[in-house]
Amino acid sequence: MSTAAYVAPILDSTSSFKDNIFEGKVLFCTGGASGICRGMTEAVMRHGANAVIIGRRPDRLEQASKELSAATGRTCIPAQADVRNPQALKEAAQKAIDTFGRIDFVICGAAGNFMAPISGLSENAFKTVIDIDTLGTYNTVKATIPHVRASKGAYISVSATLHYKATPYQVHVSAAKAAVDALSAVLAVEEGPHGVRSNVIAPGFIAGTEGFDRLSNKGDQSHGFHAPLGRYGDVKDVANAAVFLFSDAASYVTGQVIPIDGGAEHLRTTFFPYPQSVLDPTSMQKLMKGRL
Repeated sequence: MSTAAYVAPILDSTSSFKDNIFEGKVLFCTGGASGICRGMTEAVMRHGANAVIIGRRPDRLEQASKELSAATGRTCIPAQADVRNPQALKEAAQKAIDTFGRIDFVICGAAGNFMAPISGLSENAFKTVIDIDTLGTYNTVKATIPHVRASKGAYISVSATLHYKATPYQVHVSAAKAAVDALSAVLAVEEGPHGVRSNVIAPGFIAGTEGFDRLSNKGDQSHGFHAPLGRYGDVKDVANAAVFLFSDAASYVTGQVIPIDGGAEHLRTTFFPYPQSVLDPTSMQKLMKGRL
């Protein structure tokens, strides 16, 4: 009998879903120029959708939209907007309508995060994360809901698993993402009768992302990480969940929060030594890859 633990394979969504399931559909994605949201955008486009990606940096948006179009054979256009600005998001939504005539799917993915204890976190810094993550999600919903109602479409909000158990140095994002989970649930209840679905994807440790690096511990390359499925997450794991949630296979799935973490949350402890990390915040500087 082998004692080697199973390691889950990393698969493309095209191995399970037909290439054309989103033919004629349009995706509106905040934060779509990089990281997890870019991966989700590319996957949805590979199955037939066109896309609009939203962000603050026009150079990054332009480059990403060109690369996504080239990689998928579909059309991706950039729309510069700060999710904290409701009018800018409404203009981005109108650009999607002017270009493609519809919005079917929305990913609320813009986010901000950094490491800081409550004792060292200013009120303004806390507010900034709430403004981007929570209000940014709300503003995105408000800008797109008339169009998503018209198409009987669906929302995915990108959350996290950090607030399931108290995570030191993450009070700001924990509060913001808990609010995103609640927002999505109310959206599902209010908009379900209009034919609109709303779900949350909560990524765990996803290798190769900015969030992964910011929570990395230089002294412990495993981050104290253990997962029943034997590895860190991959952007493709999150993208596959997005394809499922937007597909007709999920037509009876709404108001749910779906962690994509290989089961790691059931085994998670704090990322850094406890209570040392909270008794002496300066000790964290030597442990962190990212800056405190």
